[in-house]
Amino acid sequence: MLVIPFPDIAPEIFTLSLGGFDFALRWYALAYIAAILGGWALARAAVAHTEWWPGGTAPMTRAQIEDAMTWATLGVILGGRLGYVLFYRPEHYFANPGEILAVWEGGMSFHGGMIATGLAVIAFALKNGVPIRQMLDVAALATPLGLALGRLANFINAELWGRPSDLPWAVVFPGEAAQACATAAAACARHPSQLYEALLEGVVLLAVLWIVAARGALKRPGFVTGLFLAGYATARIFVERFRVADAQYITPENPLGHVVGSPEFGLSMGQVLSLPMLVVGLGAMALAVAAGRRRTA
Repeated sequence: MLVIPFPDIAPEIFTLSLGGFDFALRWYALAYIAAILGGWALARAAVAHTEWWPGGTAPMTRAQIEDAMTWATLGVILGGRLGYVLFYRPEHYFANPGEILAVWEGGMSFHGGMIATGLAVIAFALKNGVPIRQMLDVAALATPLGLALGRLANFINAELWGRPSDLPWAVVFPGEAAQACATAAAACARHPSQLYEALLEGVVLLAVLWIVAARGALKRPGFVTGLFLAGYATARIFVERFRVADAQYITPENPLGHVVGSPEFGLSMGQVLSLPMLVVGLGAMALAVAAGRRRTA
């Protein structure tokens, strides 16, 4: 079978021992740092193109972007963690509340981070007199880079892997992924679903958003935000077909880990959480187009 062996990359970039304590810099942490810095740079680039915005005026200054990044960073980290706790493992964390803040052990939810970051951005806009929909458009343009980096870090960590596959680009993951199909007749090759998500939710979505922004979409406030929501939801719903569900949802009677519908043709938790995003995103795009037509009339 044509498969790709997992690359020899350790989750830790380096480890330092200081006073009896070991400090490890992980690729996952570096991905978050790079995502924040990259998002800041993209947001600055977006407001620098004043000709893209209504009336040729950007909705915020570069100094305001730097202040907003602090709010957004807190939203990403706190919302991502609390979203994972509430959406994926509430029983476990309610029984072990001391583990809720143990983010170094893993467990972050994009949907939770998105909700909290959206609320933080809206609060910042209200406090500083920035148009909310245009502020959200800036955030939408800056987000896909972080999604791509985060999924690459998931791949390096050999986590959130895909279902078994015999495709030529299937990857033989180590660790729990290998143990999960140790009884398989052939090598344990799986869909590299993390790379699928990095490509679709990150690279492709980033390119689409910036292309439509350059072609005038920002002159219809809220359209880019809606496109981001709908684009991410579509990509996530699609990739969930190839991704193994979280272990707490998998049982002998429900091997695919569906939380809604039948074990064979149901929906995963990721798909359930993405469907409202799709609806809201399409609605935001429709409202933005309708408002633009009224202004033109």
